[in-house]
Amino acid sequence: MKEPKFKRYNRRQFLFFFKRALYILFAWVLISNLLFFYEFLTLYSNGILDSDYDFNQSFYANLIVAVTAGIIGGTLTVNLMDRWLRNNAFWKALLYITVAYVIGAMVVSTFGALYFYSEELGLPFYDAQVTVKFKAFFGTWLFIKNFVVWLFIVIVTLIVLMVNEKYGPGVFPDYLLGRYFRPKKERRIFMFADIKNATGIAESLGETKYFNFLKDFFRDIAPAIVQCRGEVYQYVGDEIVISWKMKYGLRSGNTIRCFYNMKRMLRYRKERYMDRYGYFPEFKVGIHCGTVMVGEIGKIKREIAFSGDVLNTTSRIQEQCKVYDVDILASETFADLAYTLPRGIVKKDLGDETLRGKAEDTGIVTYVRE
Repeated sequence: MKEPKFKRYNRRQFLFFFKRALYILFAWVLISNLLFFYEFLTLYSNGILDSDYDFNQSFYANLIVAVTAGIIGGTLTVNLMDRWLRNNAFWKALLYITVAYVIGAMVVSTFGALYFYSEELGLPFYDAQVTVKFKAFFGTWLFIKNFVVWLFIVIVTLIVLMVNEKYGPGVFPDYLLGRYFRPKKERRIFMFADIKNATGIAESLGETKYFNFLKDFFRDIAPAIVQCRGEVYQYVGDEIVISWKMKYGLRSGNTIRCFYNMKRMLRYRKERYMDRYGYFPEFKVGIHCGTVMVGEIGKIKREIAFSGDVLNTTSRIQEQCKVYDVDILASETFADLAYTLPRGIVKKDLGDETLRGKAEDTGIVTYVRE
């Protein structure tokens, strides 16, 4: 039996979306007020304002527009526009976003204009005189200017979300500020996630269908990675490499939580995978942490790259999942630091293992539900 859609999201996921919407609300209200005061001070300093100008009326009308735009934008922009960009061809997503923006702009302007003219005329917002002025407002220069300004704000917001999604939470500001221009050492957590029986599935599905299979897999697990503060380092065939800064990966058991959230999000879509491909993407992961070198590389295509023995060790740990017949293995080094685990998850020691290419034994653990 298919689980109701509203039950597919736990409290942390709802909190994630709520916080992101709240950030957009706060940012848009702040930007709107800064623009308002900039215009007011410009007009005031040039002596353009006359005695008929009502500061309170204009300020509250602007605030109503900003808050309404923030509430609508915080939910619509984040949850719908972002999803359209993920799941549709760019031209189609752009068309959907344009239509949504025009509708949103009309709704937001309606609230602001009705309040402004109602206050100006001292009449209820449903009065005929207010309605006449309200209809005329949509042909004014003020409306056109606000339409263009808010279109720019929405586009910039979407760009920030897309870039943040590409580089991972917190990575883009580091990249923008040039913190990785010169290589430096960082302590990081890495997770290598690999689809089981990928070769057999690829041979059965064929190139085109298998590519779409991988595309759906990477897309469906993406929300779990973002919500757990993970950064997608790279895609290598059927494998995805996820990285965390230590403080983000250890906080609230994010690294282990990410694995279980990815499993859960795929499980909700099992029926779709079976109908579309006849296969369901089971996967296994290896986790390790340690010091790596990180910096920008490349001339034609620049990107942030990691190097160090930590990555090799993580890959070798993941290979052992088949040996132990488990879906998750981690180094004892990581497990000793990750003492905060998701509710109901416990660590199980598996002893020491001689990993391929390693001279010394490595302690490994797995995680199971109580």
